[in-house]
Amino acid sequence: MPTACQVIFFDAAGTLIYLPQSVGEHYRTVAVPFGVAPDAATLDRAFRAAWKAAPERPACDGPRPDDDKGWWRGMVRTIFDAALTAEENRRFDFAAYFEAVYAHFAAPGVWAAYTDVPSALSKLRETGYRLGVISNFDGRLRRVLADLGLAAHFEHIVISSEVGVDKPDPRIFRNALSRFGVVATDAVHGGMIRKRIGARRRPA
Repeated sequence: MPTACQVIFFDAAGTLIYLPQSVGEHYRTVAVPFGVAPDAATLDRAFRAAWKAAPERPACDGPRPDDDKGWWRGMVRTIFDAALTAEENRRFDFAAYFEAVYAHFAAPGVWAAYTDVPSALSKLRETGYRLGVISNFDGRLRRVLADLGLAAHFEHIVISSEVGVDKPDPRIFRNALSRFGVVATDAVHGGMIRKRIGARRRPA
């Protein structure tokens, strides 16, 4: 067992998993059965703009209502308001579409694991490290990681919608540390950037 670092935390999207197709391509695929087919690149641009302008999710003590689903509903509504014409929006059943696209992003085959992730996680566990996830995701992440065969590598999966705060709020890191029963100097966290950056210690 390593003497200094006992626990390694990972982010999820962009570190362990990724979307082989763009968000806009997924949005378009799900939209076609609903009678609209907006351009995927247009949807990608609208997504980036909506993401940049989106309100912060409120911090609270305990799980946020509806697992952040309402926050995502507002995001997707903004995206389609920008990507569709007024006439398309009038005849578009957005409520039904949102339920479909929300479920879609938890479906098998949508996300993929980076090719080196399963072997790297196995080697870390064999070496004696305890592994966890800290992610600004929602409860769908558990199903995604399970479908990709990754969930079993982690002792705890700490999700912002379930804790009530997003990274970089120190409270989500304190929550994760407490689940493992360690202090900050016993753990490192691999950040959101996929390139081989050094893992940074997080405050307790």
